[in-house]
Amino acid sequence: MLNQNIKVDKNITIILSLILFAIVLRLLPHPPNFSPIGAIGLFAGCYLSLKRFWLIPIAALFVSDFVLGFYHPISMLSVYFSFGISALLGSFFLKDKITPFRITGTAIFSATQFFILSNLGVWISGLIYPINITGLISCYVMAIPFYGNTLLSELFYAFILFATYYFLTNFVKKGNTHNTKSI
Repeated sequence: MLNQNIKVDKNITIILSLILFAIVLRLLPHPPNFSPIGAIGLFAGCYLSLKRFWLIPIAALFVSDFVLGFYHPISMLSVYFSFGISALLGSFFLKDKITPFRITGTAIFSATQFFILSNLGVWISGLIYPINITGLISCYVMAIPFYGNTLLSELFYAFILFATYYFLTNFVKKGNTHNTKSI
């Protein structure tokens, strides 16, 4: 029973740290769509044993949106849904085997599904583009520059989160902070 409590305490620390990390980075000035939320979803899906791990990126997004301001409900729903999917992708593709290749591939998949779903939500909201095929095409074409930032941020923050966790669990925890040989 004691080990289970420690595991929960570690999860709570990780969860709160991830949410705080996301909130702070969303509130600081940054390029459009350069956010850690998707990578946090991947990380949470991969490492956390909670049944509702997918709520972590959504909670961070909700708290930061509360400060930044909410937007059209259909657009919001598509964005929130997409970040929940990012967490599910982390669980599905990374939980059993974590390699740099798998992290990179899953981050690309996550950024791409975010691009598709969030822009579909923008189009469906009808606020910017007409609800017809021309409007849909225009929506996706106009969103292409934002995809670059989404992809770069997903890769960048995934690398930061997974590498930091790897370092902390393999070197700091074991007390092997330096295993260098003399030259």
